[in-house]
Amino acid sequence: MAEPETTLEGWAPEPGPDLPLERIIDLAFDYRGNTTVVLTDGTELRGYVFNRNADAGEPFIQMFDADGAGPRRILYSRIRTIRFTGRDPAAGNSYALWRAGKETGGAGRDERGRGHR
Repeated sequence: MAEPETTLEGWAPEPGPDLPLERIIDLAFDYRGNTTVVLTDGTELRGYVFNRNADAGEPFIQMFDADGAGPRRILYSRIRTIRFTGRDPAAGNSYALWRAGKETGGAGRDERGRGHR
């Protein structure tokens, strides 16, 4: 039996020796929901992290705010932490569920292969 899929939804990590900020940023980039980026000055920015570049001269993330405005570029050096505050819309939609649907011929899908809503 497969392990249940876990989600980062609701997680509010604090960077430290065992959890560097760079790891939190990578997790936020992979997260499918909105996050809250907490800056070093205490400002909180809610939105979707869609890009990051740790190899740039000044590493940065890019995000759209919760209303879809942006993109906004934020330097790693300005980030204190990132909280996983938005709902993860893909939580529970594991590969196993996708595979089961594929094996049943994609029941619930229209002729273009997209799911009905």
